[in-house]
Amino acid sequence: MSEGLRLQSVLVRARILAVLLGLGLLVPTGAVAAPQDVASTDAYLAAASTDLRAAIASMPTTIDASVAALNRRYAGECPHVAMGSIQDEAADPMTFEVAGALWSTAYHADAKIVDSLDRAVKPLRWSNATITREVDGYAASLHELSVLPSPSLCGDMRAWAAGGFSAIPATTTQFDRRVEAIEGHPLKLALLAPYEGPAQKVLAARVAGLEARFEELEGELSQKWFDETLETLALPQ
Repeated sequence: MSEGLRLQSVLVRARILAVLLGLGLLVPTGAVAAPQDVASTDAYLAAASTDLRAAIASMPTTIDASVAALNRRYAGECPHVAMGSIQDEAADPMTFEVAGALWSTAYHADAKIVDSLDRAVKPLRWSNATITREVDGYAASLHELSVLPSPSLCGDMRAWAAGGFSAIPATTTQFDRRVEAIEGHPLKLALLAPYEGPAQKVLAARVAGLEARFEELEGELSQKWFDETLETLALPQ
């Protein structure tokens, strides 16, 4: 290899290393993770494992029953209220309000699980500010969903129908904006790798598996709940 190519290769590796260090995915050789980082990582993984198992168990039982009760209420108060509406972009805010009503119901049903996770992770801090920020943001978003008021969906749908399905009610717009403002994503587990010992690595793998199962079940049941509610309201998909 020529000197020029060797130097270029060294520079490329240096840039990659710098990026990984910046993301917190590598710890410099010889560096020892701070006790706080290790303790916070252990506590986060334990809390995530416990609460994911609880959430997975809740979906086909507690949440399913809560959503079924909500759908029965709509069937009694405003059955087929959106009959005659057309599926187009103009109807998207109403469809989003339906989704928000389901999220509100689901997270209200799981409020104890959300509160448990919030209490467990709120005190945790890492020397990598990205981890602390993402954990805090995700816990805050779950809390916001757990206290999200259920919209006056039947009233909003009736107002929309009364206007010939041409004008979105102001209350729908306000609710949708509140839901859209809720941000937060689960922590990328790779960020915790530098602070994991053998036991934590096993737990992290377990959490990753639980996250995958949760996402799979959530996608399956959420679609069922959404379809059933749209059918009750006669809102085209």
